[in-house]
Amino acid sequence: MISVQNHRPLLSGNKWLTFLIIALIAAACSPKVRSVAVQPKKNEAGKPSVKTPVEKAANPAAPKVSNIALLLPFGLDHLRPGSPYTSVTLKEADIALDYYRGFKLALDSLTGQGYNFKLQVFDSKGEKSQAHSLALNPAVRSSDLIVGPVFPDDIKTFTSTYPNSSQPVVSPLSAASPAGIKNQQLVTMMPPLEYHAWGAAKYVNDRIKPKKIFILKSGYSEENDYLIPFKKATDSLSKKHVQLVYLTVIHGQLNSLIPQLSANSENVFIIPATDQHFLNVTLRALDTLSRSYQLAVFGHPSWVNLSFLKADLLQRLNTHVTVTDHIDYKSANAVTFIKDYRGEYNAEPTTYAFKGFDEGLYWGQLLGSGEVKNLAGKDFEGLHNNFHFQKKPGLGWVNTHISIYKYSNFELKKVE
Repeated sequence: MISVQNHRPLLSGNKWLTFLIIALIAAACSPKVRSVAVQPKKNEAGKPSVKTPVEKAANPAAPKVSNIALLLPFGLDHLRPGSPYTSVTLKEADIALDYYRGFKLALDSLTGQGYNFKLQVFDSKGEKSQAHSLALNPAVRSSDLIVGPVFPDDIKTFTSTYPNSSQPVVSPLSAASPAGIKNQQLVTMMPPLEYHAWGAAKYVNDRIKPKKIFILKSGYSEENDYLIPFKKATDSLSKKHVQLVYLTVIHGQLNSLIPQLSANSENVFIIPATDQHFLNVTLRALDTLSRSYQLAVFGHPSWVNLSFLKADLLQRLNTHVTVTDHIDYKSANAVTFIKDYRGEYNAEPTTYAFKGFDEGLYWGQLLGSGEVKNLAGKDFEGLHNNFHFQKKPGLGWVNTHISIYKYSNFELKKVE
């Protein structure tokens, strides 16, 4: 799972020209279709024929123009002398630029198929005060679709300022729970952590069917954000027939669990921790257990981004992780996208560019068909993300699609 807080390296100097251009194309529009009137034929003398009346042909209807407001934290004020970018705001601008490029490339490809868009780009600056101002901007309010702001606090400010909007407000990159925002028009594109927990619980219940599940905790309270929905899901799916055994692990000591381990079937371990020291010690202890017992380990979704975790160890532990976004760089569609992106921007696409492309393609198609307000059954399989939305009372639409991957041949392979 990749959330907004995970940043790529800083912008290189040659990106600044492109960055400045974005300020000039803030009201960028896709090409429009021009109507052409059909004139009556003339006879040989050059006069209009009167033998058979000719009706003037109706002008062909231009395709519907869909207005999109894109609210991203470019922070263009920092280009002015005396107000330089900090490392944080520069990373935010980097994300904004990459996402914008992918989103725009998607709309351009749809325009070639006959769609018609007016894309207006606004600088949200990553500030709540600017989010408040944008919520009152007539150009934003009159849009058919609002994408952004990016950060949870900015989205909360935006929707609370303009809570009665009829158009969808898309949270494009944050996996924060919509419970902190509570807006019926919100669309959360990245599944929050609780859906990872439900996805893991369902896989364990359906595929492994254990009698016990061992929960290894580090002691940090934020692990409850994963454990509480996992317990709820397990109790619901198994009708409370599965026992959850909790252990706060200190210095990798797992000996107290040995009497409860099964010698004949897989022993399932859930580890919601992300702390490097805790994981290094605990996983080594599990590696020792794996020599005598069959294990299946399920980790926090952020494990896919933790470079200190070694694939060979994770593979020995039969490690599974829940994933919402994964790019198959060998697929034909991904190869085509990368080629087009390089040709358009003379740069390599980042994960945020892939996200922008997937979301631009998804919403552009829905706008063309006029189906942006009911996402039920509007599933989508993208280059980076898959979308399966459920309407949650008081929270809006939430993407709940989760895939299960496991380590095989020293890399992640999809198993569900």
